[in-house]
Amino acid sequence: MALADTRFEDRRRKLSTKLAERRIDDMLVTHLTHVRYLSGFTGSNGALLVSKDRSAKIATDGRYTTQIGEEVPDIPATIERRVAAALLETAKDGHRVGYEADYLSVAELEKLREVCPEGVTLVPVSGVIEDIRLIKDNVELTRLTEAAQLATEALEQLIEAGELRAGRTERDVAADLEYRMRKLGAERVSFDTIVASGPNSAKPHHQAGDRVLSNGELVTIDYGMHRLGFNSDMTRTFALGQVGALERELYEVTLAAQLAGVRAATPGTSLVDVDKACRDIIEDAGYGEYFVHSTGHGVGLDVHEAPSAARTGTGTLAEGVTLTIEPGIYLPGKAGVRIEDTLIITAAAPRVITEFPTDLTVL
Repeated sequence: MALADTRFEDRRRKLSTKLAERRIDDMLVTHLTHVRYLSGFTGSNGALLVSKDRSAKIATDGRYTTQIGEEVPDIPATIERRVAAALLETAKDGHRVGYEADYLSVAELEKLREVCPEGVTLVPVSGVIEDIRLIKDNVELTRLTEAAQLATEALEQLIEAGELRAGRTERDVAADLEYRMRKLGAERVSFDTIVASGPNSAKPHHQAGDRVLSNGELVTIDYGMHRLGFNSDMTRTFALGQVGALERELYEVTLAAQLAGVRAATPGTSLVDVDKACRDIIEDAGYGEYFVHSTGHGVGLDVHEAPSAARTGTGTLAEGVTLTIEPGIYLPGKAGVRIEDTLIITAAAPRVITEFPTDLTVL
């Protein structure tokens, strides 16, 4: 517990420093992912008030009285259903209180304004906590690696059991994969499992449906495990039996692009250049218009978080950042391929934590 408490305190200290730089006295944290990140509290109703003087207060409702005492022993807790209002009402006269503009609805903001003490100013804040979250600590990296390894094991079990085969539906395959992840320790899936077969593989976010898998076609599986608060994310495209020349070409081009993106993901490299490493190969092969999404994103407490490797990406990579590399080619009505790995950026080559072969697997 001492290690965990120290980590959370360190994160709040970083936030306090950023608040002081912005002339903000307190930060009202209401996004539950950020409440967890800064305190360790995992309940479904909670808020946190972090001040520039490094003090903090937390609130939850009566359902979590015991839980918050166990998970957050180092912060005074208020037990009140209206968690954000309860903390805001304690703000001192003359204080500027930041709120999470990216996560607060208009209705929620109006409620805060109604209870805001006279003399307290509400200030919209964006991106401050996300910036702190970019660099993962060793505990985070360990949990992310464990989730990726267990999710990979679930896919391996699925294949070994013969559950990815012609004659089964996409929904059958998704259900079996999710069951295996649950058995291995997943609290839930990171997102709706994608099993996209045949022409459905040309839909980047196709949801597993009732289509029956057939020999001679590609099947793309994009899935993730949520475990101990952290997520995994991996995509592989498989061939059921022998596929045609077009499908093989799509796979070879996508794999070349994916490997180029992995090689490019080093400290100091701009996120635009990581995207370009993948996109150039696909464009040179004549499929540029069919690569319709960005190259990758961070993975952590959220399965999609900063940074973003895209044409519009900003900033550069640093050690301790996570990033997916997931180029794809999608020919409408015909076939599609996506290959995705999750990386941890290190001083040398990036560490790939989704350790399933990227060469085309023929089943």
